[in-house]
Amino acid sequence: MPSNKLSRGFAPLVSNATRLIKPATCLRVQQTAAAIRQAHTTTSPNTTSIRTTRLRPRLQPAQARQSPFLPRTARRTIFIQTENTPNPDALKFLPNHRVLPEGISTPFIEYLSPRSTIAPPYPSPLAAQLMNIDGVTSVFYGTDFITVTKAADANWAHIRPEVFALITEAITSGQTIVNVSERTKDQGAAAGAQQSNEGAESDDQDSLAYDENDSEVVGMIKELLETRVRPAIQEDGGDIEFRGFEEGYVLLKLRGACRTCDSSTVTLKNGIEGIVLTVSTDRRGEGCASGVGPGGGNCHERVCQV
Repeated sequence: MPSNKLSRGFAPLVSNATRLIKPATCLRVQQTAAAIRQAHTTTSPNTTSIRTTRLRPRLQPAQARQSPFLPRTARRTIFIQTENTPNPDALKFLPNHRVLPEGISTPFIEYLSPRSTIAPPYPSPLAAQLMNIDGVTSVFYGTDFITVTKAADANWAHIRPEVFALITEAITSGQTIVNVSERTKDQGAAAGAQQSNEGAESDDQDSLAYDENDSEVVGMIKELLETRVRPAIQEDGGDIEFRGFEEGYVLLKLRGACRTCDSSTVTLKNGIEGIVLTVSTDRRGEGCASGVGPGGGNCHERVCQV
């Protein structure tokens, strides 16, 4: 018998068997698919977390991420420069940060004793710490620099690291360098009598500031001191104070590094005197022939250091 006839003879049997098996097979396939879906949807949280962790790295929250180029703390970082001055016993520190508070009229504050650092009107915690260093004799604040003066027998190798560390800590921590407090009447009277020895020395007003009551000569002297002399003295870690114009002599006071500097005589003689002589033409007084001027000041020609 030909093969095609045999196939046609068995075809009904195969067809019937297929019809009987097909519903059961479809049911098993559907159950298998449902079981797979259920397995995916009912996976335990721990398994999902582990699988997710293995498949891809977890991202940190936006607040926790931090750039490697930014500092890891909120503390400010500073770079303090140290400069030598003509006075070997004084060093000038520039913290790249304003030292004197804004709003005060004085151009400088000088602390000559530990007691002056806590007395009004300008107590300073940093100055108190600096004055406690063995060998430090005075602390001078300019607008943007600090000058520390030591005793002649003290060694900078021991003092300088302590000064540097205290200034760095004060600036980076945001500590107020100078506090402003008002004096009572009794404190003001006592400060006036003890200022030269115990009080923080400063001008309530800038002595070189313009005053409408000044004479023409005094006004010119102040202008020359402000524009030509003060910048050079501040560069050396000090400042200058105008004390008056008497008997043809200019009364000045040097501050900071210049106060105890041996070259202050040269500064007065060669620097300030030449400028002041251009505006002062009064006759030289007899009292300064021996180097003593009005008020017992150390005089050179027409300039007296008081």
